Amino acid sequence: MWRCTVCGYEYDEAKEGTPFEKLPDDWTCPVCNAPKSEFEKVR
Repeated sequence: MWRCTVCGYEYDEAKEGTPFEKLPDDWTCPVCNAPKSEFEKVR
């Protein structure tokens, strides 16, 4: 699970089906458009 440090959106790799590290570099938070660099691993 990865959390956006800007808005709190949680990216659940199991639910989404794609490991966070495999997302394209230009992927952004679907809620606030923050870049991948603003996400932190939470579990």
